[in-house]
Amino acid sequence: MSKGKDANAASAVLDYLNKQNRPYSAIDIFNNLHKEYGKTAVVRVLEELGKEGKITEKVYGKQKVYVADQSQFPDVADSELKSMDVCIKELNDKLVTSRTTCKTQEREFQMLNSALTTEEAKTRLEDVTAQCEQKQKRIDKIQSATNHVSPEEKDRIYTNQKTFVKEWRKRKRMATDVVNAILEGYPKTKKQLFEDIGLETDEEYSAVIPSC
Repeated sequence: MSKGKDANAASAVLDYLNKQNRPYSAIDIFNNLHKEYGKTAVVRVLEELGKEGKITEKVYGKQKVYVADQSQFPDVADSELKSMDVCIKELNDKLVTSRTTCKTQEREFQMLNSALTTEEAKTRLEDVTAQCEQKQKRIDKIQSATNHVSPEEKDRIYTNQKTFVKEWRKRKRMATDVVNAILEGYPKTKKQLFEDIGLETDEEYSAVIPSC
């Protein structure tokens, strides 16, 4: 960086620290100046300003912080400091209250923003009413029907289904055993065997044995 740019960086850093009058690290100053000057340049001018006595450098462990030279500021009376502390507390309390209010309002806004408009609500109500009417008609039709299945008939159907499914599994297992036995001495593929003997499988017709 040229001397002119270094001078600009030094002036900007010094002006910032004097205006803020609070300690900052080099990274904080670099970021707070919106990265207008390179990080290396900021570190360099901070060290130079410290050597010149224009700012104060303090070391806390491995971190360095920089603050404006306090001798340039007038002394502040204890009463004024106490008054400032009270003012700061009041402002902090207001900030907490404002943030809480802001969060509440944001939640309310999101709820209102996601809510249906009057027209949308009317359309939704009409759709739901129509669906209810259709379902009621279906209920009425079912209740008025005379061909209801009796409990005894339903039990018989379930029993027959279990018997047929059991028989299905048994016959499929027997057919599979026979096919496997034939394939042991068959010179062609399993697919070719099925074609030669005209054997159709459940899979060809997407037939699935029920679990019950």
